[in-house]
Amino acid sequence: MEDEVDRLVAAWRVERPDLDVEPLHVLSRVSRLARHLDRARRAVFTVHQVESWEFDVLTALRRAGEPYQLSPGQLLRATLVTSGTMTNRIDRLQAAGLVQRHPDPQDKRGVLVRLTAAGRTRVDAALTDLIDREHELLGALSATQRDDLTVLLRSLLIPFDADASGRAWSDPTVRPS
Repeated sequence: MEDEVDRLVAAWRVERPDLDVEPLHVLSRVSRLARHLDRARRAVFTVHQVESWEFDVLTALRRAGEPYQLSPGQLLRATLVTSGTMTNRIDRLQAAGLVQRHPDPQDKRGVLVRLTAAGRTRVDAALTDLIDREHELLGALSATQRDDLTVLLRSLLIPFDADASGRAWSDPTVRPS
């Protein structure tokens, strides 16, 4: 059984026989799979009137547990966006009634972002449907295959997460150790 990546690799082997295109077997599949998963997730989110970025922020707050609040800095680390981007996202979520800002009792200058009841309802419903859909997507794999894939993907992801800034991996002159 052949997929699009097999055809892509075969074409590169003809056009660039001087290159070892073996990494494409794995990483092109990961890339294509990420695009397909993004589409599946967006379809679920559309039903719940939530954007992917909104889901990221709302789920970070929901995972924090009662009272479902985090500082903007904690949200930055959880979602891997810049400070300016996070401020804009919090503003938009607050305008939609999904989060509120509250003074941080530990830091007079700081604020905490708290999930509202409406935000919790929306994110819980979206998460439930997303998990159902993702179970369907993984249905072709046995439990052992899912476990093996989890271990392999974790091994690939850890170096990226270790350098949360992404600098070492986004600079093509830097090689992983």
